[in-house]
Amino acid sequence: MFAKVVAVSLLTLASGQLLAAECKVTVDSTDQMSYNTKEITIDKSCKTFTVELTHSGSLPKNVMGHNWVLSKEADTQAIATDGIAAGIDKSYLKDGDTRVIAHTKIIGAGEKDSVTFDVSKLKADEQYNFFCTFPGHISMMKGTVTLK
Repeated sequence: MFAKVVAVSLLTLASGQLLAAECKVTVDSTDQMSYNTKEITIDKSCKTFTVELTHSGSLPKNVMGHNWVLSKEADTQAIATDGIAAGIDKSYLKDGDTRVIAHTKIIGAGEKDSVTFDVSKLKADEQYNFFCTFPGHISMMKGTVTLK
């Protein structure tokens, strides 16, 4: 009887781990001003979520740099516009911009950066975007983030 209980307990534990949400994603960026995804879904069970940004292109960050920025959809364009004046050393983000929920630094060819943020900052009934603030890139480099 004890062996059965242990076996059932182990199976339950194993299946629970298999059903656990994936609380991270890798997003690749390229020299063609693109991300390899247009949408990211975050499971509500995640306490934190990590985005690893990679750059598989061959151009340096001062020519074709990319970052990954998360904000409410309504704030997206203003964050990108306000960030231009901040320059590349500040990853084209205005100092202390409270509209930015999370962001990576600007990276170039062969580099990577990651950001981990608190999922409780997101609300299921809000629309969120991720985007690149390198000047001009937002037109092609953006997507949606959904909390489910």
